[in-house]
Amino acid sequence: MIIKSYEIQKNPSNILRYNLFLLYGENNGLKKDIKESIKVALNKKTTNAEFLSFYENDIVDNEECFYNSIYSGSLFSDKKIITISGGTDKIIEQVENIIEQFPKNVFLIIFADILEKKSKLRSFFETNTTTLCIPCYLDTDRDLKTIAETELKKNNITISRESINLLIDKANYDRNNLKNEIEKIKSFALNKKNVEINEVKSIINFSGDYKSDSLINECLCGNILQYKKILSELYKDTVNYIFLLRILGNKIQRLLNMKKLENNYSSLDNLLNTSKPLIFWKEKPLVKKQLTIWNINDLKIAINEISNTELLCKKNPQISKIIFFNFFTKLCKKANSYS
Repeated sequence: MIIKSYEIQKNPSNILRYNLFLLYGENNGLKKDIKESIKVALNKKTTNAEFLSFYENDIVDNEECFYNSIYSGSLFSDKKIITISGGTDKIIEQVENIIEQFPKNVFLIIFADILEKKSKLRSFFETNTTTLCIPCYLDTDRDLKTIAETELKKNNITISRESINLLIDKANYDRNNLKNEIEKIKSFALNKKNVEINEVKSIINFSGDYKSDSLINECLCGNILQYKKILSELYKDTVNYIFLLRILGNKIQRLLNMKKLENNYSSLDNLLNTSKPLIFWKEKPLVKKQLTIWNINDLKIAINEISNTELLCKKNPQISKIIFFNFFTKLCKKANSYS
């Protein structure tokens, strides 16, 4: 059974009618929030819950241990919450095996990355009436604005609309990043109710000149002059390479998913307008250009190169900046040669 993420957050107690959940998609922050909603709803009914975590490989390598964790009783808890990270079709057989005799006191939550419609795991959770399938798409500006306003209101903190927009820009469509920035503001404010925009800029270390989105979009569009301008500003600063590589990976994965659907639409505009998660209107011209530049094969190659680059940065921290910027420059030049 498919359910929208906002329905769970709106009525978390209703989800306890189910025991098996699949949370898939690129929004890890949303997955974390839904998991917390399940835990909070469960804690209202019982204070004795046991938490167990597995990775998919753990289950494939040792099925007996996994089954024991589900079916064995517990001396100290009334309920069990078992999470599986990195779920794919590799564990569909194990999931099908337990569905008929799944204990009522066990809650199984499977976390997965993007799953295509043909995925057996996704299809199983979507069509089975006793399971919940929850797509976790990237947050929109509206989602992030709601999160920011809600968190600030809880703490009686008032900031301007422009300040909220700055927080959203800095978050790069990641609610975890947004909440981290809001935590900084909460620590700064203490008993202070109003925080001015200059104070917000200082708190979140906002340069005003650079946004990671800009670097990545200019790179994927092959706009060498704009890319070099941002690059020269960024090279002087401390950079979280892994963070930027993962944002790049998310954007390329989105392009790849859209390219696979391109032939089903009469135009790129129709594809962009119906794409899920929704593309912010400011970004549509850039994504449209990127779709005309990149083909499916090159996008797949780029995804593999991102993983290799991340590994190289971790293994060679002393030259990680050079490795990182060389990779980005190579991508930008490749996009420029196609445009």
